[in-house]
Order: sequence, then C-alpha cells, then structure tokens
Amino acid sequence: MTVPSPAQAAAAAALPDTDPLMAPGIHLSGEALMGLRHLARRGTGPATRTLAGLPGGIVTRRRGRGSEPDDVRLWSEGDDRRHIDRNATARTGILHVRTHHDERDRAVVLLADVRPSMLFGTRRALRSVAAAEALVLLGWRIVGDGGRIGLVAAGAGEPVVVRPAGGERAMTALTGALALAHARALADDTRADPPLAPALTLAQSLLPSGGHLVIGSALDGPGEDFDPLLTIMAERLSIRLVLVSDAFERARPPGFYPFATPDGRRGTVQASRADRASPGTDARLIAYAQRGIAGLRLDVEAGPEAYAPLMERLDAML
Repeated sequence: MTVPSPAQAAAAAALPDTDPLMAPGIHLSGEALMGLRHLARRGTGPATRTLAGLPGGIVTRRRGRGSEPDDVRLWSEGDDRRHIDRNATARTGILHVRTHHDERDRAVVLLADVRPSMLFGTRRALRSVAAAEALVLLGWRIVGDGGRIGLVAAGAGEPVVVRPAGGERAMTALTGALALAHARALADDTRADPPLAPALTLAQSLLPSGGHLVIGSALDGPGEDFDPLLTIMAERLSIRLVLVSDAFERARPPGFYPFATPDGRRGTVQASRADRASPGTDARLIAYAQRGIAGLRLDVEAGPEAYAPLMERLDAML
C-alpha cells in the first residue's frame, strides 16, 4: 500500500509534457483533475439541496433526523411520535412535528482501476483516464456537500491510498494521488491484470459500516473472488459501479485489426459488418443491480462535460 506524500502528489500534478505518454487522453494530469471542480457543481443548488428521487428529477430540500431544525408542520399519519413539537402543539391544540435537516456526513471511497487492461482506448482517452475524470467529478460533489472522500487506486503494483477526509485539501491529495498512480501504471511493463479483490478489501477497511464505495472500472479480469466478495461487502456498505465502456467494445467498424497478446503473439483479426459487440456492459449493470449494486455506464468518448450529469445522478444514489 502506497500513501503519497504532498510533495509526490504535487510532482505528479506538474509533470512535464515532453514524453509521448503525456499526450491528452493518455496522461492524467492532477492539475486538470482539479480543474473539473467547476463542472461538478454546475447547475446545482446549495449543499442542503439534493435530488429528491421523485419522477422528473424534482429538486427539493431533503429532510432527515439531524440535529439542526428545519421546520414545524402538522402531524400526519406515520410520523415519529418522538418528533412531536410540544410548544407548537400546546399553543395551537393541534399535533405538530418538528423536522430536521438530513445529516450527510458521508464517507465515500473511490476505487479507481488503473490495471493494464484499463490502459486502452480508441476514442478521446484511455478507459483509465475516463474513469478517473468521472470519479473526481463525483469527489468534488461529495466534499461540496460536506462529505469525506478517500481513494484506492489499484494497478499492477501496490495500490495508492488516500484515507477519507473532507474539503478541498482532501481533493488536492486525491487528484495528486490519482495522477501519481496513473503515471506509475503507464511506466509499468506488467501486462497481466492482478485480481481486484485485495483492493476491495483495502477499500472496505477505510470505511465505517454504512459507508459508500464507488468503483470505476471496466471490470476486465476482476478475478474469481471479486463477485463473491462484492456481494458480502454489499451487506455492510453501499456500493455503486461506474462501468467504463470504450466505443470499440460496443460497435466494431468493419476492417482489419492488429492485436498482440501478453505472451508476445501477434496477428490480425477481421471484423465484418455482421459482427456486433455483445451488449455486455448494460447486461452486467442489470445483473449487479439485481444484487443491490446500482451503477451506470460511462462512455469514454463522451468526456467530462457529459460525465457531470451522470455523476449528479450517482451522487443522488449515495
């Protein structure tokens, strides 16, 4: 497990743009990730306003059982008797209840997959870059609402870890750590994907019961233990999935495509108009949703402008 120092995070955010791997869509810049803050909060109201979960995406003030009073209203069937407001009831002779602001001290850990299979892309960016952009957008929303955000970046080597914390300082550490982990992944010559189960276990150790885990991955080769472990963890944590999808995976244009395997074998495969990429991404989301793990598909080619409303939807699920 690697916990980057502030100096390492700053260095990763300021790497020079002289190497071919520094090209846009391949290099992950900490500075660019910090710049996504304006997209994360665009079109949203104050921190106390969240999606109500009602048809039509109605935005309203969410009420809960926090310590700060919200308002006093008439009693209605189903209200908790412990919330009866004695003063208003005595003054009017009619039962009144007091509501409170929702407590949203959320602890969220982002699991960013930067294993070798994620370093692939045919449109705009690598899948690993798209996943990082979306997760950072979500992170900015979490800290903007007073929550705490942490990170586990799982690559071929030791994972990079940032423990959950709040505020802009937490996001500075998180974006720098993501840039550092991605730079290491690009420099690593490992071709095989390690299993994701150890990263899951690590992420779980950073969260209290009832915490939130958000996984950004294409879930290629997650390992045999991944699904059973995820099902067990879902009993203790709220788990959400950002399933990354490249355009080539969904629709392959006809043509000849060279390939290389991890053992060094090379060749060419032909794709015809009759070939269609299987609708595996959406089918997997449905299968996970049936197990209580909701998620959404992230199209690599869409870009951060399109990711922002998706992360707003995901934020409302947490």
